[in-house]
Amino acid sequence: MLASLGTLPELAHQLSGLGGCTRPVRLDGHRTEHAVDTATGEIGRVLHHLDSAALPAGQLLVRCNNRRATRCPACAETYRRDTFHLITAGLRGGKGTPERVGTHPRVFATFTAPGFGPVHNRPTDGRGTVRPCRCGTRHDQDDDVLGTPLDPDRYDYEAAVLWNAHAGALWRRFSIYLRREVAKRAGLTQRAFRDHARVSFAKVAEYQKRGAVHFHAVIRLDGPEGGDTPPPAWATAELLTDAIRAATLAAQVDGPEIDGRAHTFAFGRQLDVRTIRSADFDGGQELTERAVAAYIAKYATKGAETATGTLDRPIRFLAELAQARLTEHARRMVRTAWTLGARPELADLRLRAWAHMLGFRGHFSTKSRRYSTTLGALRDARAEWRRAQAAATAEPQHGETTLVLAHWAFAGTGLSTAEAWLAASLAPAPGTEGEPTT
Repeated sequence: MLASLGTLPELAHQLSGLGGCTRPVRLDGHRTEHAVDTATGEIGRVLHHLDSAALPAGQLLVRCNNRRATRCPACAETYRRDTFHLITAGLRGGKGTPERVGTHPRVFATFTAPGFGPVHNRPTDGRGTVRPCRCGTRHDQDDDVLGTPLDPDRYDYEAAVLWNAHAGALWRRFSIYLRREVAKRAGLTQRAFRDHARVSFAKVAEYQKRGAVHFHAVIRLDGPEGGDTPPPAWATAELLTDAIRAATLAAQVDGPEIDGRAHTFAFGRQLDVRTIRSADFDGGQELTERAVAAYIAKYATKGAETATGTLDRPIRFLAELAQARLTEHARRMVRTAWTLGARPELADLRLRAWAHMLGFRGHFSTKSRRYSTTLGALRDARAEWRRAQAAATAEPQHGETTLVLAHWAFAGTGLSTAEAWLAASLAPAPGTEGEPTT
């Protein structure tokens, strides 16, 4: 049908600009660029005009930019690559970050959650041989039972959900304590520390199979202006590692009191801190900048649904769980979050809105301001490149600037059956990832 209408080549060109996105946002509207005389302010000729009705799909299609691989693999891959470049820039420079950061003290740290009850696991001895679980079974690494409670009725689901809800606040508390601990080891007051050094970091959240969030982080010691200035002579990876361990032990946040039970949250006892470019990462593989960036980036596109078998979208009613394909453990976590979300004193945690995430809310990847570039800057650079590669249009002349008038309205999401068929046959157009299509 599309071919008979003569729109197939044009539509194929528009869809190729989606870079494989299968759930694009559809927009109705228009965009007009006018030349404006900088001396008089007079609006002159039209440089370029775009009307969604004139496009082959009848609407402007914009990539959904969903970071979840289960929702849109193509957009998630773009997000993963951006995260990789962001982490890499903070490790060896680039994207506006000086190369000297590669000489600054840097460590890769993993912060775990505390225990909420015994779960099925794969313990190993010092030689890596798998030992029986507490249940008596030597589980295969792909066994679905891994991470689920040995006794679900005695597992502390309430504390597990509330831990996830407070994990972000606990990280913020840890980052404050870390600066204090570094300053203490340098013989400085907290106020004086800011004139000598700065702690920079980038982290990503990952769900363990049991549904508890933990964090992977690159932590770096810089000079007072961040990566642009060298760290002081006393700044070493060993000092940073020692400060991280002390701050992790000290950091805790008070949670709510529920039915007479007070909750307090701290990180688990399993803390792993490794100097980057050591040889104790991944079975003897050198812990290089690339290995660290790749390790962190792969978790940027995953949520609770990948590790725990829960949902990748919010729920509006608890009854939706009856039709959802969930593990029983995930179902109980979601139900606990939903039940706790009904309590007025927990309204600020928004547990019902984040029940599908088992209580965890907020961004999966965050960084300090001076660590490196931003995801927004990477998207803007890609958009600028895409515009430069677009079909040639009239340019403003000397003494002119450009006035853009645009109006867009949301018209839906996704592709029609015919569009989806055609899109599936197209390879992503090089350089078009992450941009609106015209």
